[in-house]
Amino acid sequence: MTELVEARETDPKRLIPGATDDWEVIIGLEVHAQVASNAKLFSGASTQFGSEPNNNVSLVDAAMPGMLPVINEECVAQAVRTGLGLNAEINLRSVFDRKNYFYPDLPQGYQISQFKDPIVGEGTIVISLGPDKKGNFEDIEIGIERLHLEQDAGKSMHDQHPTMSFVDLNRTGVALMEIVSKPDIRSSDEAKAYVTKLRSILRYLGTCDGNMAQGSMRADVNVSVRRPGEPFGTRCEIKNMNSIRFIGQAIEYEARRQIAILEEGGEIDQETRLYDPDKGETRSMRSKEDAHDYRYFPDPDLLPLEFSQAYVDSLKSDLPELPDAKKARLINEAGLSAYNASILVSDKAISDFFEKVAEGRDGKTAANWVINNLLGKLNEVDQEIEDSPVSPEQIGGIVDLIQEGTISGQIGKDLFDIIWEEGGDPAKIVEERGMKQVTDTGAIEAAVDEVIAANPDQVEKAKQNPKLAGWFVGQVMKASGGKANPQAVQALVKEKLGVE
Repeated sequence: MTELVEARETDPKRLIPGATDDWEVIIGLEVHAQVASNAKLFSGASTQFGSEPNNNVSLVDAAMPGMLPVINEECVAQAVRTGLGLNAEINLRSVFDRKNYFYPDLPQGYQISQFKDPIVGEGTIVISLGPDKKGNFEDIEIGIERLHLEQDAGKSMHDQHPTMSFVDLNRTGVALMEIVSKPDIRSSDEAKAYVTKLRSILRYLGTCDGNMAQGSMRADVNVSVRRPGEPFGTRCEIKNMNSIRFIGQAIEYEARRQIAILEEGGEIDQETRLYDPDKGETRSMRSKEDAHDYRYFPDPDLLPLEFSQAYVDSLKSDLPELPDAKKARLINEAGLSAYNASILVSDKAISDFFEKVAEGRDGKTAANWVINNLLGKLNEVDQEIEDSPVSPEQIGGIVDLIQEGTISGQIGKDLFDIIWEEGGDPAKIVEERGMKQVTDTGAIEAAVDEVIAANPDQVEKAKQNPKLAGWFVGQVMKASGGKANPQAVQALVKEKLGVE
């Protein structure tokens, strides 16, 4: 990570309580995102995940004598697209450097990366924290220091043999975008929101799949603490975090560890640490290197990377609608609340699903069904929307039946449960199972009269307190098996009771 600079003023609301005084945590993130491409950064080897070990390895990846790297243009385009999506400066000239230290899983013994002249310069990400008790969100701007391209290393496996470690070179040479934040993050919640938002942007752009479980997106977390107004403290780097939840846990543990040491009069060692999620703690891995320890120098096998502004403009013209722009559109055009819009744009798969449901329909109704019914159910069973047993077309069909007056909202929920378990066409299910709501006012009036006649005491209470009319509506709906038209029931109940 680049040297820390004061990039954001202290916010008293984000202080961490210590034993005697308040402390502030300073967080910077280095996110490593694998570029979505079919071939590696400097070779034509496949990037397919899950292949047999050492199956996707070219002569270049294996560092055979005389093999020279050749830049993959698609990886360059993906990096530029990402920079544009981060509202960042695109450098028309950048340089590839050799970063030197021993890599057991990178045969050439150095990593081709970028140091002083990266492909992307400063940018910004806006995160939203909330909602608070009043339903409001707080927008916070986090600065991006740089984005540079580099090779990924392979994978060392230490649990395959009692005395030996195995090395899988399939990942060796896969293009990585290292996205370095400024030290603007002040809490674990902000860090989690930042990674979530960054992953969402990458997925919208199609430049990285953001699959942290498979390692295609990982984060190194730099943490230091200080008393407000003091210079930056010594930072520790927590390596290879592949879970947003664990990132939050690691930051909170590490901040408190450092505070305890400083309050006892000790000093923080600059070091690299690992997080153990089973124990909920970080542990020392090695002393932390500085940039000069890597002995960077321009790679003699690669010319400086140069392209024109016209090339950048052509990529910019093809960018999709990104989360912030889509959120604003859903609020302004579809009339959604900031909360609902935030949920729907948080993940590209959710956004795409919603757009299909909302096509030609009322946006608020579509949003309620996707958020409250579908996402609520998926959350219960811990399932992703990509694996939903209910399709956008099926939810759209339920919404249509409700808006046509064929079924009530309650019947719609029952219909959703049937489709979740059994599948099928909503309209056919309603027809075959006799689920249409009762709109015959004569039948509804008879049911209302019956409930009123059976509850004279409640009638007198309702006349004194008109709000109790809702009880009669509920009883009529229950008696009709939820099939009576709710609006007709409500109107007749008020008429019969003589209340407004």
